[in-house]
Amino acid sequence: MIIQKNFKEVANNWQEAKKIIVKHSTMCAYMLTLQTHLLPHFGTKTAITESEVQQFIIEKLSSGLARKTVRDVVAVLKSVVKYGGKHKIFPFEEWEVKYPTDTTARHLQTLTLHHQCILMRYLIDKPNAQNIGILLSLCTGMRIGEVCALKWAEVDFDQKVIVVEHTVGRIYNCELKSTEKIYSTPKTKNSYREIPISKQLLQSLKEVRKTSSSPFVIGVSIHSKEPRSYRDYFSRLLKRLGIPKIVFHGLRHTFATRCIESQCDCKTVSVLLGHSNVATTLNLYVHPNLNQKKRCIERMSNSLNI
Repeated sequence: MIIQKNFKEVANNWQEAKKIIVKHSTMCAYMLTLQTHLLPHFGTKTAITESEVQQFIIEKLSSGLARKTVRDVVAVLKSVVKYGGKHKIFPFEEWEVKYPTDTTARHLQTLTLHHQCILMRYLIDKPNAQNIGILLSLCTGMRIGEVCALKWAEVDFDQKVIVVEHTVGRIYNCELKSTEKIYSTPKTKNSYREIPISKQLLQSLKEVRKTSSSPFVIGVSIHSKEPRSYRDYFSRLLKRLGIPKIVFHGLRHTFATRCIESQCDCKTVSVLLGHSNVATTLNLYVHPNLNQKKRCIERMSNSLNI
């Protein structure tokens, strides 16, 4: 027999159950999703139909939310309702919802080869505790949180390898009603990885290490660098060098793009980036241009020998 509760009550029970099995940062993200999107829409409901979820998706997409964000929100909704069904406090049914076809071309921010060379020459000529993080991302594809969290103990100069096993970021804590900086392990097992150090990066790391008094590769403090302040520094540097503005994550896109352009195999690039599967890498970075497509057609035609 179902002891009927409304969605808000079920969500409270679900949160308590989740707190003991997920990371604090993940829990904060769940709570923000509930408070921002789900509770205002479904909070008082004692049942949620497929058509209501479908309408919710349409409304959120129409409001300008990214498709991935909406999918993540719906995943939390489904998890809460499924929990309610399992504990017989809320009716659960499988929803077959659809997401409208996205016909907009996805544009990844990357540096041109010319601008990348200008930036790398500057960073290599001026190796210091501020510049090294930008060079790290360009040469390894590391995320800004991983770059800011990197410790010297995780840089193996003998094996010429960087071990990625921490990240730092700022999250919104709904209970405190403020943001907090979180230094933690990566979210997925694929984000734990070893990345070989290129010769350009190796020399710069050695130079910075000579004068560093911090346990962290970036900055001079005993604490990890704030990603948001490092983003500001990156933006100011691009402006000073006359390079068109891109977000810091564009360095990761630039690294991956250069790897693919250099004929690196997709599986290796995927592992270097810490993607959960190679399909993510393929969808993001493997987009043959017209010349590549022409060469493919020519090879196919020649193979027919007609």
